[in-house]
Amino acid sequence: MTETVGGSSKKTAAARDGAGDKRTGLVVERVYTTEGKHPYDEVTWERRDVVMTNWRDGSVNFEQRGVEFPDFWSVNATNIVTSKYFRGAVGTPQREHSLRQLIDRVVRTYVEAGVKHGYFATEADSVVFEHELTWMLLHQVFSFNSPVWFNVGTSSPQQVSACFILSVDDTMESILNWYREEGLIFKGGSGAGLNLSRIRSSKELLSSGGTASGPVSFMRGADASAGTIKSGGATRRAAKMVVLDVDHPDIEEFIETKAREEDKVRALRDAGFDMDLGGKDIVSVQYQNANNSVRVSDEFMHAYENGAQFGLRARQTGEVIEQVDARELFRKLAKAAWECADPGIQYDGTINDWHTTPESGRITASNPCSEYMHLDNSSCNLASLNLMKFLSDDGTFNAELFAKSVELVITAMEISISFADFPTEPIAETTRKFRQLGIGYANLGALLMATGHAYDSEGGRALAAAITSLMQAVAYRRSAELAGVVGPYEGYARNAEAHQRVIRKHSAANDLLRTYHANDAAVVKLATREWQECQRVGAVNGWRNAQASVLAPTGTIGLMMDCDTTGIEPDLALVKFKKLVGGGSMQIVNQTVPRALKALGYQQEQIEAIVEYISEHGHVVDAPGLRPEHYEVFDCAMGERSIAPMGHVRMMAAVQPFLSGAISKTVNMPETATVEEVEEIYYQGWKLGLKALAIYRDNCKVGQPLSAGKGAKASASAETKPETVVEYRPVRKRLPKKRPSQTVSFTVGGAEGYLHAGSYPDDGLGEIFVKLGKQGSTLAGVMDAFSMSISVGLQYGIPLEFYVSKFQNLRFEPAGMTDDPDVRIATSVLDYLFRRLALDYLPFEKRAQLGIFTADERTAQVADNYGGGDVDLEGLRTSVEATPEKAVEKSAKSAAEDKPKPQDVKVGSSTELLELHLGTTADAPLCMTCGTKMRPAGSCYLCEGCGSTSGCS
Repeated sequence: MTETVGGSSKKTAAARDGAGDKRTGLVVERVYTTEGKHPYDEVTWERRDVVMTNWRDGSVNFEQRGVEFPDFWSVNATNIVTSKYFRGAVGTPQREHSLRQLIDRVVRTYVEAGVKHGYFATEADSVVFEHELTWMLLHQVFSFNSPVWFNVGTSSPQQVSACFILSVDDTMESILNWYREEGLIFKGGSGAGLNLSRIRSSKELLSSGGTASGPVSFMRGADASAGTIKSGGATRRAAKMVVLDVDHPDIEEFIETKAREEDKVRALRDAGFDMDLGGKDIVSVQYQNANNSVRVSDEFMHAYENGAQFGLRARQTGEVIEQVDARELFRKLAKAAWECADPGIQYDGTINDWHTTPESGRITASNPCSEYMHLDNSSCNLASLNLMKFLSDDGTFNAELFAKSVELVITAMEISISFADFPTEPIAETTRKFRQLGIGYANLGALLMATGHAYDSEGGRALAAAITSLMQAVAYRRSAELAGVVGPYEGYARNAEAHQRVIRKHSAANDLLRTYHANDAAVVKLATREWQECQRVGAVNGWRNAQASVLAPTGTIGLMMDCDTTGIEPDLALVKFKKLVGGGSMQIVNQTVPRALKALGYQQEQIEAIVEYISEHGHVVDAPGLRPEHYEVFDCAMGERSIAPMGHVRMMAAVQPFLSGAISKTVNMPETATVEEVEEIYYQGWKLGLKALAIYRDNCKVGQPLSAGKGAKASASAETKPETVVEYRPVRKRLPKKRPSQTVSFTVGGAEGYLHAGSYPDDGLGEIFVKLGKQGSTLAGVMDAFSMSISVGLQYGIPLEFYVSKFQNLRFEPAGMTDDPDVRIATSVLDYLFRRLALDYLPFEKRAQLGIFTADERTAQVADNYGGGDVDLEGLRTSVEATPEKAVEKSAKSAAEDKPKPQDVKVGSSTELLELHLGTTADAPLCMTCGTKMRPAGSCYLCEGCGSTSGCS
């Protein structure tokens, strides 16, 4: 038997057709490697120093010098792998110091298990397999999920799975065991999800005659436990998912749980409690450690369509105890998601229609990021391929090489179950019986752009669907061949008919694919052959794995592979910051941009001019020589031209039919989105055949620095720049000898200082002096010079709001929490100083444009938006003229009207562009390791600074 090449390789009868007692192992051919030459000898290695500093005080929180990596690995990937995945105490001889040691530790464990359990025909085949895996990992072609790097080959339990689904019954023993099992999973560096619908509602009676507590009450204890356990004993918090069926009598309470907590956050914040990110009082907020999802049935969705009543059922008897209006309930779901991004939605009918093992139980829940969906008390290990590694220089996607790579990776993933440890015996039993795998990919957004496809286009969706179909077909075909070698999964015999039905559904979906380009046509052609071979071999052998694929967020491992985009996500923006080997960073245009321009037929001179324009402006609109019909190719998740919410949904719908599981992705929506739009997104998700969906509306949460008005800030900044050159002689207006002034003491990120501000007698700031650092120090001298420069500029008539627009959100250390109740978090000392000056010296109208408000003004906003009492907003607003610092924010509606549309906003650099759209991640938590604001990655969050994630990686 030989290694498959695009479904056309020669196989022994034992592998293809099953051979009972005559089974033989796999014969592995070389794909990437050369016989007689080890993969390590083909690359140039270099020594690097990894030093990571604490964001609060600049102290070193991780340091390892002299680590060894290939010269083509980025500094960011080096830092992440060294700090996250190297094992052994830092500073000891046992500490890993080379990427070779890390890869060998993992790969050799896989190969030894493969030999032990009879996966290879000969010892020579195991050696080839070892070299192939080593080459692929070394060259960032794919990566296993984080638990593999944490645990495999160490003295720790060999936990390889990142995704777990638990089960809880309507007994106190089961509920307490739920808490325990979650804790064990969090400790091992993974996340878990479960469905609470078996627990009786608060509207039902106990056998003792009392009333049941209901599932929401028990969520409090689990939430508190998750909040105290750092995942993997490291730096990231636990990730969890809680699901409740739509027919549960407590469904309305569950839907509104997090929205009510957000109301509490507002009230406590406005009462003076520290409710900002990392604040000492934020821990009083409940239910924040879990993603919540409502599991809707087809019956409910049909009732929603028809405007009918829907019955909520008792948990033990199944009788209807309450009738609700389906449309009203669905609107409450959409409204809660609009308010706080929770709950998400899962479509039970679609999920179980694609279920390969229904005779062994229904699928009731998912992992925290909603991509793994299978039986209760089960787990899934993940691995993701870097799609850009299969893009040739001429712009063609190498489908044959991709198929070979999928074979190798899925084989390794299957072997891992043979030696893996699991946190509980029920999970171990189910996983070994059904052997669930989750192969996936990253860098799809970069691939589409590099090949000249818009993310939200028929061509882009066709290529994505074709690649996903090929991946699934090859994975299941190899699973069928493995079944011929080591037997099908234990639960296959009972579920054979259902499994074959699902395979036929995948194949039928492939037959419906339309092609638009030579790339997707070639991929579909190969996928069609693979599906035919998959069904032929599977009909004889069965399959080794109950499921094969998911699309995970690929947070940390995406950075490890130097991916430009994670999972199924589009590019975040056209510019990014690249870390340099000697320290520091530089701003660059994504390398996918020139590749895309080349694919679209532009000449080198045109490409250079367009790239230069993007570097300066951060977008492609009006770029010299770029045709408007090509603008859409460069649409990103944020920026001048951002992808519409339905564009994300349509991409998910295109690839969903070719996945065993689901897709970890959050659909970003603008702050101006309405409840009705959220409702429509959730409805269309069902109509388009998705399994799960979550949305995030910009600025919908309040436990973070306010970002409203950033668009106005950029606009105001642009307006201060004259459009025509006017020659004039500025006149300096000096301050009188005696002038009013004030001094403010402040603390930013632990650094203490003083701000002295002097005013003209007729009002208006005229000078500032900043005391920061020891007298005679470089910092003190720089701040003195900076103060004089600003003061002279003010006296020559430069408006204060111009300085504020330029210096707010400026990022450098020290940064973090302040002792100012009106400015709770600052991204730098200058950010704090100019926000404080704006609050003290600018009128309300100008501060509203800049998005800067006092705590009192935010209180009035909450009262206005959420009915917090009889507040005389007009009276408060009138008082602005007399007391600027007591101004109040406009209502949400008027603010939305005043906010300029994206096409009206002009920025002078890509840095300003990123600042302008930072609001799309305003709710993202600060990284607990380095303090950088994290960004969405699928349904989770990812720190690009150090690689920490809040979920699957």
